Formats: sequence, C-alpha cells, structure tokens
Amino acid sequence: MPTEIPVFSTCDLCDADKDPSNGDLRVLPPLFRDFGGVTRFAGPISTVQCLEDNSRVREAVMSAGGGRVLVVDGGGSLKRSLLGGNLAQAAEKNGWAGVLVFGAVRDAAEMRARQVGIRALGLTPMPTERRDQGLRDVPVQIAGEWLRPGEWLYADEDGIVVKRNAA
Repeated sequence: MPTEIPVFSTCDLCDADKDPSNGDLRVLPPLFRDFGGVTRFAGPISTVQCLEDNSRVREAVMSAGGGRVLVVDGGGSLKRSLLGGNLAQAAEKNGWAGVLVFGAVRDAAEMRARQVGIRALGLTPMPTERRDQGLRDVPVQIAGEWLRPGEWLYADEDGIVVKRNAA
C-alpha cells in the first residue's frame, strides 16, 4: 500500500532555514543513489543500526510503517546487502514511505518496481548474514550527521534533508 507523497522541495526547505549552526536542518552529502520506484518521499525517521546483518531491517519493514522512513546505518559497508526485492516489497505493502541505507542493497530491478523510496550507497549481489544482531530506534550517524528517531527525513531529486520537526 503506497503512502501519500507529500508536497515539498528540499531546496525550499534549505532556503527557509539557511543557518546550519542551529542543527534544526541538516543536509546529507550526495552519496546516495536512488533505487526505488518513488523518488520523492518524506516521513518521520525510524532507525536500524546493523553491520552486514539485516535481521532488524527485516523486522522493521515487516511491521506497520505508518508513512515513516527507515534509516539503516550499515556502517557504510558495501560487502553485503541490507535490503533487496523481497524486503522492498514488504516495505511497500506495510506503508513505509522510504528506506535510506548507509550501505548496500540488491535486486535493483525488483526495487525499482516497488512504490517506495529507496536510497543506498550502492549495489552488491551478496546477501546478508543473519545473526540476529542490530539495534532499532537508536540515534545513528550517517555520513557524519546524527539522525534520531522521530526527526523528519525529506528526499527528492535534489538531495536528502533531515529536520528536527516536520516542515
């Protein structure tokens, strides 16, 4: 079940809050590639912290998303995929607005067919290792920026912006 796509522009969000020193608005560096069928997505953040083990990612996307964005801190590792076609389908079905993976994903064609936003550092065909490890809904550091559960993530064609509160 696709979520409603909000009307926003990351450029407009940045124009409205040009003072990065207050920490209310942060822009993630342009490291992420677009893999989902939806290029514009936004919602409150839920997090997973894991390394080459997508056990907590699977739990998250199998639960009700409620229009949230799942931010996965995979430590930037490109060795193993943390999200693929089956989990992208679950994210779509369960109402997640998007998934941002600081790591690798796989099944590019299957993910593109899903009505959910997916951004990641890159692709690898290597599947995850399932060791039942990882943490959910903890602050994570992605590319030098802290992201916390409940903050808002906005992603569009121009970039990814995180705000403390909804715009």
